[in-house]
Amino acid sequence: MLNFLFRRIAAGIATLVVALFLMFLLVDRAIDPLQDLIESTAPNKQQLIEQRIADLNLDVNVVVRFFQWFGNVLTGDLGTAWRSGRDVSSLLTHAIGSTLELVTAATFLAVILGVTVGIVSALRQYSAFDYITIFLSFLLFSLPSFWVAVLLKQWAAIGFNDFLRDPVIAWPVIIGASLLVGLLWSLAIGGSPRRRVQVFGIATAANVALLAYIQLTGWWDRPQIGPVLLVVLGAGTAVAVVGVFAGLHNRRALWTALTVVVLGAVLYFPMQVLFDSITESNWLIVGLALVAAAVGYLVGRLYGGADWRLSAHTGAVVALVMGALIFVDQVLQVWGPYFKALDGRPIPTFGDRTPNLGGNYWVQVLDSFTHLALPTATLVLIAFASYTRYARSSMLEVMNQDYIRTARAKGLPERLVIVRHGFRNALIPLATVVPIDVITLIGGAIITEAVFARPGMGQLFVRSLTEAEIEPVMAYLLVTAILAILANIIADIVYATIDPRIRLDA
Repeated sequence: MLNFLFRRIAAGIATLVVALFLMFLLVDRAIDPLQDLIESTAPNKQQLIEQRIADLNLDVNVVVRFFQWFGNVLTGDLGTAWRSGRDVSSLLTHAIGSTLELVTAATFLAVILGVTVGIVSALRQYSAFDYITIFLSFLLFSLPSFWVAVLLKQWAAIGFNDFLRDPVIAWPVIIGASLLVGLLWSLAIGGSPRRRVQVFGIATAANVALLAYIQLTGWWDRPQIGPVLLVVLGAGTAVAVVGVFAGLHNRRALWTALTVVVLGAVLYFPMQVLFDSITESNWLIVGLALVAAAVGYLVGRLYGGADWRLSAHTGAVVALVMGALIFVDQVLQVWGPYFKALDGRPIPTFGDRTPNLGGNYWVQVLDSFTHLALPTATLVLIAFASYTRYARSSMLEVMNQDYIRTARAKGLPERLVIVRHGFRNALIPLATVVPIDVITLIGGAIITEAVFARPGMGQLFVRSLTEAEIEPVMAYLLVTAILAILANIIADIVYATIDPRIRLDA
């Protein structure tokens, strides 16, 4: 493992230096810092040109200037944007922070939704659900991102903000939406006609109950999860996770998941006191998430059994979901003052922060979430189509392998065949695709950032090229090149983790 990392890092450093050298030559050739002065009609134009040449060292050979820049980078100096006079490090820090927020949310949601729907579609091959999934994936894949972004601004932002003036959902709409949800669930679960009817009835009734609760309690005016919904959603998550990964017959896993739900409900009120004391610390929230996962894992370990690892993993997943629900509930508690501060239009259509908003840590978190909603939805819809197709084709290929037929011939339950033998091997192609996609997005979702005026990496790159500032452009290329190299290394490690036939120390 160490030899592999050493070889790849050494090769990566060599590749990085060569790539940066070539890109410096190309960028220097592409931009002209003197263009505005050449087109100027100022009487002292020639003097201004000579002064800028001296300031930017344009009279020095481009190769020498590259090594001067690279030497400064090794000392931690990324240079200065000569037009604004701002330090490149500060520009890059803000841009990459804004982009990381967007990429993290979009990638996580796209992978979870895309892989889940793709695998279910493969398991229901040639069914109505499969045809619907194929149609939607091709439709979304063919849509240009700027068009999706503009539609979301019009309907998901402006339309939703208008809806909040009088948040009433008509009962025919509730019933119609619930029937559609019930139909989709019945197609996804499949089975005998009797089972489909049962799933349709349960899903429809559950959706009607949820929407009726939202409607009758005035949830849109005071959105919250609260202890009751926390227990209901947590119990539903526990049953779903156990049913998929362990089977409801595995009592130890089921009791582990339900115990974690009870612990989350008990800790709900003490966590409110802790959250109120938080002023500004995202790392504390990350630490609490790790503690929650560790507690869930410990609960599964304490229940023991021959397959205690399955119970422990189930407990960790349910604990993370419970922690996320409690966190979201705390964020929603500041919805009232935030709603008033934005004059009743809380879903913004541009930027990544509301200027001069003020408020405590939770108001800032809610403001960040609302600004992430539309660009994240845009990227998720586009990426969802790709991940669905990848997961579906990979799962279909895996399910036709000899070892799957062998597992079935041994009498293993179909759930075990799918989860333990099929699902893991179906993830192998995605282990290569996802890290590369993440780095591509970190490089800047340029069109999405432009539509929503989000000051991320893509906008930094385009703006710097337009203003002929080579230092910010090279800083951007430096970060993206390093991340691309790391993404390839991570992809190899994940690939070897999923597929035991691959050895990194070979």
